Amino acid sequence: MESPKIIIAGGSGFLGRTLAQWLAERGITPVILTRHPKAVPHGKAIAWDGRQLGPWAEELNGAMAVVNLAGRSVNCRYHRKNRDEIMDSRIRSTRILGEAIRRCQEPPPVWLNSSTATIYRHTLGPAWNETGDTGPTPEARDTFSVKVAQLWEQAFDQAEVPDTTRKITLRTAMVIGQEPGGVYEVLRRLARTGLGGKMGRGTQYVSWLHAEDFCRTVDWLIKKHDASGTYNLSAPNPLPNSEMMAILRRAVGVPFGLPAPRFLLEIGAFFLRTETELVIKSRRVVPGRLLDEGFRFEFSHLSEAIAAIEASANPKL
Repeated sequence: MESPKIIIAGGSGFLGRTLAQWLAERGITPVILTRHPKAVPHGKAIAWDGRQLGPWAEELNGAMAVVNLAGRSVNCRYHRKNRDEIMDSRIRSTRILGEAIRRCQEPPPVWLNSSTATIYRHTLGPAWNETGDTGPTPEARDTFSVKVAQLWEQAFDQAEVPDTTRKITLRTAMVIGQEPGGVYEVLRRLARTGLGGKMGRGTQYVSWLHAEDFCRTVDWLIKKHDASGTYNLSAPNPLPNSEMMAILRRAVGVPFGLPAPRFLLEIGAFFLRTETELVIKSRRVVPGRLLDEGFRFEFSHLSEAIAAIEASANPKL
């Protein structure tokens, strides 16, 4: 008897590899749609370009679910070429997946499509749940990121699929985990080298999610047959950047970290080919629907999440 399969589009990145391994360990076959089949360590790799139909579309027939994680990394400078690639990779992949699902003889019962918690406005006040205020905040320099999120969700909403296929938008916060290539790897390196002080004012909030809870949430939403619409994928307790960095420093045993004022962030972002918006925007988001509907997090507090990651990375310590 064949094991159930879940399609992961754009599955060769940090989140895709993490989810694929988690599913494979539980007897589910992850089928990874990717431009880089050789970069897939878990599951069945199928080549696609995220733009047009091809043999990959046959894999969707009879699948347990489709999870779309496709999209060029936003960790880059937002010049014209990169902006076009960031936008195009998200919108085109969403549209072509919708077309493939619509043509299926046995369409998947659920389609989960990525979005981002960045869609909510910069705030130092009460946290946003799924009904929170969305849109750009000029002081956070997030106009482009919010536009990407809005058009991405619009493309998903407009995709016509059979009535038997539920559609779920995943507004995902920063995911931390042991898998190489994620943001935790970068933050840990900063702390280990004495650069793990507060970033900017340090008052901006950070919403986060442990990779285990990301996978558990996806699994829970797939199996929850009445789940549809928009969900925030974030832990229940966002915290200020200064507190996050202090927890990280304690975890790696470095008592002090040089702070990075705004002007240094601008210089560093230029040389690292990234944007300060990724660290100066206050993303204060909570998983209102998940909590109301009964989901239970393994890691509700960042200190617990980081301790678990460090213990996994250093099992003999």
